[in-house]
Amino acid sequence: MIKKTKYIDLMTDFGFKRIFGTDPNKDLLIAFLNEVFRGRKHIVDLVYNKNEHPGDTIYEGGAIFDLLCTGNDGEHFIIEVQRGRQENFKQRALFYTSRLISEQAPKGNRSQWAYNFSEVYLIALLEDFTLEDSPANDYLHDICLCNRDTGKIFYENLGYTYIELRKFVKTEAELTSELDNWLSLLKNMSSMDKIPLYLRKPIFEKLFNIAAYSSLTKEEKAMYDSSLKSKWDNKNVLDYAKQESKAEGILEGIKQTAKKMKQNGIEIKLIANITGLSLSEIEQL
Repeated sequence: MIKKTKYIDLMTDFGFKRIFGTDPNKDLLIAFLNEVFRGRKHIVDLVYNKNEHPGDTIYEGGAIFDLLCTGNDGEHFIIEVQRGRQENFKQRALFYTSRLISEQAPKGNRSQWAYNFSEVYLIALLEDFTLEDSPANDYLHDICLCNRDTGKIFYENLGYTYIELRKFVKTEAELTSELDNWLSLLKNMSSMDKIPLYLRKPIFEKLFNIAAYSSLTKEEKAMYDSSLKSKWDNKNVLDYAKQESKAEGILEGIKQTAKKMKQNGIEIKLIANITGLSLSEIEQL
């Protein structure tokens, strides 16, 4: 039985897209992104794009984003929620952003185009895992192309922002910026029973109103409950895999868990997303 809370969990698929993924609420996403960029960009408007980009041929894999938006200056924003570590996680991010760059190329007359493509940024919220070799207290990673020796930025308009929510452990008294406020809400909103005084601002009041469980329709409540159950099921699977890995070895434990999930009819792509195994490895189980 899932315990009902006053406010929905923003890190469920339903919760995240309800708050950030609809046109009437795009002011919330704009406000959040402006804080993520910390003054380097000022986004005035966004247009939501289709989140599925098929390959150019039937043999070429496509890309599916959680959210894909175009800013008022033509820049592209990919916003992703990652709950578990994936195989080739960094390469996947490069593939996604490269796809958005290559799609901007015209079919002909490229000399006139002169490779003048729009900016592309990926913002990834990491919920249940951290980046490899990441410092213990460093939860915000702002990455771009730079000179390895001097640190001078080589190219500004392709960027990757990774936010490790597991490491964000600030108390209310330690919140010092609007970005802190946003991250605290993303991580803790479902445990709140009212709007804190420090968040009594129009943008956050709107968010709390939309995120109230009581404001959902009957159909939306069913969708949210299903999304929340899926999130907790995934967490239980990961926890179980960790326990199994201690006894059987990390890889073998994960494979055994993936095998049980496959036997229970769970979609192979979802198993790959949770366990980090490749599709071919899972198909062979």
